[in-house]
Amino acid sequence: MKKYVSLYVHIPFCAVKCKYCDFLSFDGESYGTMLRYVDSLCQEIKLYTPVAEEYIVRSIFIGGGTPSLLDEALITNIMAFIRKTFTLEKNCEITIEANPGTLRHQKLNGYKAAGINRISIGLQSADDDMLRRLGRLHNYDQFVASFKAARRAGFQNINVDIMSGLPGQTIHTYVDTISRVLDFSPEHISAYSLQIEEGTPFANDPQILEDIPPEMIDRRMYEITKKLLAAGGYERYEFSNYAKPGYECKHNMVYWTGGEYIGFGLGASSYFKGKRFSNMRDIFSYIDLMEETTEKFVTYDDMELLFNETTAKLRQSVTTMYVDSRMEEFMFLGLRMMCGVSRSDFEERFKKDIYEVYGPVLNKYTDQGFMVVDGDRIYLTDKGIDVSNVILADFLLDK
Repeated sequence: MKKYVSLYVHIPFCAVKCKYCDFLSFDGESYGTMLRYVDSLCQEIKLYTPVAEEYIVRSIFIGGGTPSLLDEALITNIMAFIRKTFTLEKNCEITIEANPGTLRHQKLNGYKAAGINRISIGLQSADDDMLRRLGRLHNYDQFVASFKAARRAGFQNINVDIMSGLPGQTIHTYVDTISRVLDFSPEHISAYSLQIEEGTPFANDPQILEDIPPEMIDRRMYEITKKLLAAGGYERYEFSNYAKPGYECKHNMVYWTGGEYIGFGLGASSYFKGKRFSNMRDIFSYIDLMEETTEKFVTYDDMELLFNETTAKLRQSVTTMYVDSRMEEFMFLGLRMMCGVSRSDFEERFKKDIYEVYGPVLNKYTDQGFMVVDGDRIYLTDKGIDVSNVILADFLLDK
């Protein structure tokens, strides 16, 4: 019986890198480099031919960077190699991330023809001054044009990203962003709070740090998000994600429920055959390695998960996920979802009752009102979500 797997495809190119971003991405790369990179991606995908027949792909996420910076022919080529190598589920969710201003009618039609059925548009804010401060190239009008173009092209599953806690942001400007997004009625909304990451321009700008809203205001924005999106018909199904019924992101659910996934491209992470590994992070080393690879069909060692010398060089790290690690991830990823984790699913996976492993921790947080045990489900309360970082750390077995 075939198993399920999801695929992530990393496109590391941006027109301009945002000032808050610490993702593995680059701006200013030539079109020639992009072409070589896509060819390398396709070569990496082919390396999985020996194991692909064991799996059915249930979701694909093309992320970045800004994948929509690439023209439709390159995205079509990547999708063709995926279909040539893997079997896709009939209703496979296929997402591409896009920035406003990079979408045009021809490109959107090409994405649709390639089988892409979900678009995630990075708005972040409806305030143009705020967008400039973030280093975004688009303005709100370009978001409107991009969203409408996606609808005209037939996309019926659209996510919009928004951010709170931005420097200089007020409750009024944040509510305005939510209200404008709700006017377009996307199927999914991801609402994130800004995190200042080391090494980014924001982290080294004293004025930016001074203008970050105080914790009390950020907290108010968090509460407003829940209230307004619930009133707009969106169900919160994960800490930062809201969807209309039936439009939860299948790909992200794979991460939160411990499903297998393969990451293709620079720095991409995988959880596959009991191993976690990630690819090298130097773009030209990656391209050179893939261009030197001549094998189309290779064998693999199921225990070591080393297809050949190429993938041994490609992978930056390989970690075996033993049972304790898998139980930890089951809990601290699963508890990010509003539905929490399943006791029966835990027992089926690990052949142990969840209380045998985590009884003291579960009793501690249920007694304190941070967690609820409701039949088969165990989930955090609103009070528990507020201090989730502390709670989730308690599920580490080797502290």
